[in-house]
Amino acid sequence: MNALDGVRVLDLSRVLAGPWCTQNLADLGADVIKVERPGSGDDTRGWGPPFLKDAQGQDQDAAYYLGTNRNKRSITCDISRPEGQALVRELAAKCDIFVENYKVGDMARYHLDYASLRKVNPRLVYCSITGFGQTGPYRERAGYDYAAQGMGGLMSITGERDDLGGGPQKVGVAVADLFTGMYSTVAVLAALRHAERTGEGQHIDMALLDSQVAMLANLGAAYLVSGNVPGRAGNAHQSIVPYQVFETAPAADGHKDHVILAVGNDGQFAKFCEVAGRPELAADPRFTKNRDRVANRGVLIPILEEIFKTRRKYDWLEALERAKVPCGAINNIAEVFEDPHVIQRRMVNEWTHPVKLGLRLVASPMKLSGTSVRTDRPPPLLGQHTDEVLGEVLGWDASRIAAMREGKVI
Repeated sequence: MNALDGVRVLDLSRVLAGPWCTQNLADLGADVIKVERPGSGDDTRGWGPPFLKDAQGQDQDAAYYLGTNRNKRSITCDISRPEGQALVRELAAKCDIFVENYKVGDMARYHLDYASLRKVNPRLVYCSITGFGQTGPYRERAGYDYAAQGMGGLMSITGERDDLGGGPQKVGVAVADLFTGMYSTVAVLAALRHAERTGEGQHIDMALLDSQVAMLANLGAAYLVSGNVPGRAGNAHQSIVPYQVFETAPAADGHKDHVILAVGNDGQFAKFCEVAGRPELAADPRFTKNRDRVANRGVLIPILEEIFKTRRKYDWLEALERAKVPCGAINNIAEVFEDPHVIQRRMVNEWTHPVKLGLRLVASPMKLSGTSVRTDRPPPLLGQHTDEVLGEVLGWDASRIAAMREGKVI
């Protein structure tokens, strides 16, 4: 069994935030029916290279698409056509959850908005994901992760310090989209429980900008409490010292190496000083307490920078780990997937994909002891399950499906 066995999701989202939400639901066992445009499908199918190549070496779906659409079924439907809209309404009547990320007002034009669909399914949990939400002065703007990172303050606190030549910097992956997808998953599951208890569905209004503002976390709280605007701190922490990257002695081949030191309390700082052979630093009243280390950051960090250059990376990591001082390497992506712990935690799955046997993709991190995540449906080809879904869910026969296909509705 899977946790969401028996739950059916109609997924009219594309790109990342919506598909990330529905992939979580699919991993947990929901039957996710991904509705795509005939002929082209989800935009991310073409967001490459790299692409998955078939046996003849021809490009198929992009890795971007493959990374966020596992465990789903794909159908094609032209929702700009009245027949396509009728098809979606018929499916919505058989579903528990509906997810879309069209611009504000688009679903109403197609008579597929919450007000319309609740008439055919009062229990429907309807989740709308947009850049700026269904209300507010920016509601009609197109929403993009990059804009949300900038407008939501993340780029003002990401990157090297301005006095060291820094400037606004986005995160390496589309975190505003991913945050929103994760928050949407939580909201959908909460609304689903409410619907199961009361028989009442509801409309969930999710916005990239809202999610990004929420994810300012401690720095958002720090500003609201103090009135002080946080700035960029590079690889250092705003309120914990030492909690940053340090350069070590060069590797044998002369390559520069670095380690992360993440001292979280005064006891750990004292342990670090023992490992470093400088116990007197922990006794220095300028550095004994974290608040003193923050106040005297400019004095302490240059001392530590020189200390770290006296040993190589793996010497530091071994000694610090033995002393239970939080630390870590900085891995590139290849090193991540070669890490023995990542391997043991099974963070890569192999899938039997129609184009490639043994397709390797990143696994879900959710590990449930009684209802494990599913791994039976590789990311679908465009429209791979149209006939299957229309026959199984709606009871359509082959002739009706053929007529819709001939009319280019599916």
